[in-house]
Amino acid sequence: MIDDTAFWLLTLGLGLGTFAIRFSFLGLLGGRQLPDWALLHLRYVGVAVFPALFTPLVLWPDATGGDMDPVRIIAAIAAFAVGLKGSVIGAIIAGMGTFYALHFLT
Repeated sequence: MIDDTAFWLLTLGLGLGTFAIRFSFLGLLGGRQLPDWALLHLRYVGVAVFPALFTPLVLWPDATGGDMDPVRIIAAIAAFAVGLKGSVIGAIIAGMGTFYALHFLT
């Protein structure tokens, strides 16, 4: 177990790091117009991050002990198919709806 001093030093360090990351965008760049090339690259951040967040949960879920689950794969395919049409909210609803419907049926 970690001792109290190390815990608080780690907590303060992580807090300062989080503040520095957020301040770099909000404090330094918040009131300025970003160049077009930066805006172009920032458009793709969500597209890159979102799959990285949910892919491990679909392919190696902790709920099944790391085994692939057909219900999760089918729900991800349904969300992907709806997401191709450009509706993020629709993709989330389709994925969740398919997931819960298949869990209810199986």
